[in-house]
Amino acid sequence: MDEAHIANLIARSQFGFTISMHIVLAALSIGLANYLMVLEGLWIWRKRQTYIDLYNYWLKIFALTVAVGVVSGVLMEYQFGTNWSAFATKTGAVVGPMMMYEVVVAFFLESGFIGVMLYGMSKVGKRLHFAATACVALGSLFSAFWILSANSWMQTPAGYSIGKDGRFVPINWWAIVFNPSFPYRFAHMTLAAFLATAFLVGGVGAWHLLRNHRNPHARLMLSMALWMATFVAPLQLLVGDQHGENTLAYQQQKVAAIEGAWDPRRPGSGQPLVLFAVPDMKERTNHLELAIPRAASLYLRHNLTGTISSLKEFPPADIPPAPIIFFAFRVMVGLGLLMIAVGIASVVLRRRRSLYDARWLLHTMVALSPAGFVAMLAGWVVTEVGRQPYTVYGLLRTINGSSPIPLRAVAWSAASIVAVYAVVFGIGFVYLLRIVAKPPHAKESGPHPTLASEMSGGRRSSDSGRP
Repeated sequence: MDEAHIANLIARSQFGFTISMHIVLAALSIGLANYLMVLEGLWIWRKRQTYIDLYNYWLKIFALTVAVGVVSGVLMEYQFGTNWSAFATKTGAVVGPMMMYEVVVAFFLESGFIGVMLYGMSKVGKRLHFAATACVALGSLFSAFWILSANSWMQTPAGYSIGKDGRFVPINWWAIVFNPSFPYRFAHMTLAAFLATAFLVGGVGAWHLLRNHRNPHARLMLSMALWMATFVAPLQLLVGDQHGENTLAYQQQKVAAIEGAWDPRRPGSGQPLVLFAVPDMKERTNHLELAIPRAASLYLRHNLTGTISSLKEFPPADIPPAPIIFFAFRVMVGLGLLMIAVGIASVVLRRRRSLYDARWLLHTMVALSPAGFVAMLAGWVVTEVGRQPYTVYGLLRTINGSSPIPLRAVAWSAASIVAVYAVVFGIGFVYLLRIVAKPPHAKESGPHPTLASEMSGGRRSSDSGRP
């Protein structure tokens, strides 16, 4: 491997690292913003103090998430101009406007109301404050909309032409924004953000219930999280199935890598479900394979006889890293099925009126606190690694999108990014643990209660809400 390929690999690893860290914060901000909107809406509707207590409790974590997310987002965007200038030059006319829309429409909407959300309850009244919370939640979804639209276009490009200089030129913005894979990716990612946040909230609630099983705030956290698992986790499975159908139509190499399918199969013989294997890129085969005959045909072709294209049917240079994709997909699906099982178990326990007393469930929820984010990252690995060796699928190879900068410069950039993220995320994680270690209580205050009190003339945020 020559120096240019090593530099490209380091640049790819750096971007993968930064986007993995950022996507956790982005998903948590989406989930928490909408969770806070639901809590405040229920407080206004049902006038129950527990809702606003939980709102103020999680608002502190939301503020921390936004603060750390801004740092990680800036560094991630910075890489387009440093490590990926060729990609930015060739795709800028298409990807650039969508990134700009994310900033102007989404970020400004979200950041414009977040100050009111954090400190404005005593100033604007509860209904206008709820409107500000709803705008922040809407802004988080707009942000996901534009980012996923841009990413989906790179996966399934549409609505473009290629100029003589090799640059992509937009000719149909509707086709670009609503490209073939975008609806499935947007739905899948949004549900993943909701599920990941729900299991984090439920895990915190379960943690405090193990210490005081009568804590009403912890009970409410656990109950709301498990309702989300009960209804949204199975829905995510259905959306994922449709997403897989779309991927099979447009990215057959990726699906073949997911399934560990190396050898072409005879028509009508069905596609086996490979439960476990060790894919070997060099020998182009699986070792230690354990498979169920025809089972994969059920979800790939919705019959028992359908087959898919195998990896050996494509040029070796066009095959993505199969082992990474194979195992990442099974991590994602395995955790998703576990979430569905927890949701079903919670329904049974509710009927028996023992939801808050089943210590095995509480311990399970604590253990699954990060499960949603792990599953999300595994899915993101499947999506992004499965697109290789392209940045724009089938059109622009990754090696042709990187900047012509020396290996030493790329290495120093990657080391610096890792160091900055280690400090920022380390500090943020410590503060997060400090917040969740304390149980929510009655008259819970929001972020920076002293400053909020001074700004509101001494009124307590928990007593505010009167127009």
